[in-house]
Amino acid sequence: MQDNPTSPEANRAFRDVLGHFATGVVIVTANGPRGPVGITANSFTSVSLEPPLVLWCAAKRSARFDSFVQAQHYAIHVLGADQLPLCRHFARSGGDFSAFGEDLTPEGLPALPGCLARLDCVAENRHDGGDHAILVGRVTRTTMREGDPLLFWRGRYGDFIHHD
Repeated sequence: MQDNPTSPEANRAFRDVLGHFATGVVIVTANGPRGPVGITANSFTSVSLEPPLVLWCAAKRSARFDSFVQAQHYAIHVLGADQLPLCRHFARSGGDFSAFGEDLTPEGLPALPGCLARLDCVAENRHDGGDHAILVGRVTRTTMREGDPLLFWRGRYGDFIHHD
């Protein structure tokens, strides 16, 4: 990292370093003041098994930020390798669910079809994380199916390569 950690060059270098760590891709859905919202994220991880806690990070500059920070419930959908169009849709626009059916969780959250896994959560904690908020959720219900994950690495999306 360069001497001035807040310069544009240092920010780009930091992003490039972080890009060397491959992550999964999720879509988080919630109900906002104007209806359902969704957002694509790759900042998702488990926190605790007992109690079952996960976290994800929401960018403060997102137009959907307030909806997620204020949500008491949200659903985290782990995407499969075949779901890049779904990923891109919610990266750009978070309010249009018309092409994805009308499945709902028991809490009334949009439940996206065909995902590898879904974790239904109740908001547990919110923490400041610089230009993001760290949202910790207590998992109340899960679903899953078999399949390969959609991955994000060095600014690109891809799938898992099997090595025997």
